[in-house]
Amino acid sequence: MKKKLLALVLAATMALGLAACGSDKEASKGEATDGGKVFNIYCWNNEFRTRLTDHYDAYEAVSETEGKIGDVIVKWHETPNADNQYQNALDAALLAQKDAAADDKVDLFLVEADYAVKYVDTDYTLDVKTVGITKDDIKDQYKYTQDAVTDSKGVLKGLSWQGCPCVMIYKADIAESVLGTSDPAAVQEYVKDWDTFNATAETMKAAGYKMVSGYDDTFRIFSNNATSPWVKDGKLNIDASIKDWIDQTKLFTQNEYNNKTTLWGDGWSTGFTAEGDVFCYFGPAWFVDYTARQKDADGNATNDGLFKATEGPQSFFWGGTWMCAANGTDNAKEIKDMMLAMTTDAEVMKGIVEKDADFANNKKAMEEMAASGYTSDFLGGQNPLPMYIAGAEKISLENITAYDQGCNEKIQSCMKDYFDGNCTYEEALANFKNEVKTMYPELTVE
Repeated sequence: MKKKLLALVLAATMALGLAACGSDKEASKGEATDGGKVFNIYCWNNEFRTRLTDHYDAYEAVSETEGKIGDVIVKWHETPNADNQYQNALDAALLAQKDAAADDKVDLFLVEADYAVKYVDTDYTLDVKTVGITKDDIKDQYKYTQDAVTDSKGVLKGLSWQGCPCVMIYKADIAESVLGTSDPAAVQEYVKDWDTFNATAETMKAAGYKMVSGYDDTFRIFSNNATSPWVKDGKLNIDASIKDWIDQTKLFTQNEYNNKTTLWGDGWSTGFTAEGDVFCYFGPAWFVDYTARQKDADGNATNDGLFKATEGPQSFFWGGTWMCAANGTDNAKEIKDMMLAMTTDAEVMKGIVEKDADFANNKKAMEEMAASGYTSDFLGGQNPLPMYIAGAEKISLENITAYDQGCNEKIQSCMKDYFDGNCTYEEALANFKNEVKTMYPELTVE
């Protein structure tokens, strides 16, 4: 499937100028050297910087913008994701890479799942073998984490320290009150498939609760489980699973099964509090610890133990961060050592889980911790790792395309007026298609 997407990917990246590198003979060699005095890392927040500070012994923090690895200065270029700022800044730097001074060249940059293909299917990213990483080095990583950054020619272009399989987290007290149990296995029977989930939503409403917070809470489950890509043979394609999400969300909005909130927007997260009326949310380990877990001004958790976790209607994943070596880097040794330590060292992987409540990209380490006494304070002493492991093995990226981020974001925003009754389904769909035409003029939109 990925090979068929090459032409589509290049067309999508062409608008940003990234495909120009693919036609440049010098740039396409895949060059990496050692001896650079400055190691430039491009990312969108401080998460990776804190991971290195806490778990990578070779890294020494100097300030919020600089660090050291031996005699090499590490410079952090952190640009927020909002309004595509990060990708714009990264694109500009990569386009200038060939002629940049040695100390200014991009050495390593981070990408997310929604737009990884945009970068890995160009010559701006290096085969991990180029910096000295072998298949045997990474044999214990979850397959999908490598599929996400494998280009159309089957070349692996990045590595991640984390996996992002998701679970359904639910309010234990609401479960006890409405369902008569908060046991994860028993609650799973009330959400085991979408028909059952929808029926439970009616039960929650009758008891005075909302099943989910807003319009977008189940979107990624449906989109991850689509059986066809957003773009087929150069044409926009709306999978049946996306239409199922639209139908469900319209039903939930009409029947008051949700609070009509928008992901990350005002009121969306009120269900995480003790007084919240929302039964469940969906997300991976990072979502549980960084989003659902509420903290006071001193950083102390205020809602530990209110939630538990179960599998939910379908397996899916959300997010993830990958390290990509930039073509032309002069810090190949530092990149290799960093990638190996952060994505293959079992002790580092365990440390990430224990300190950061993340799910690490190492099968043996996670299986060992799943069988151990590891527990989550947020989940009231439950060990969610077995569920994450089971979910990670089921993830498929067969339908990933370079158009996913734009299409996923626009279908959600354009459908809100339909959910609220401000326009018809046909009008909302027409608005979505017009947005796609504007973003991706190379596509056929019917």
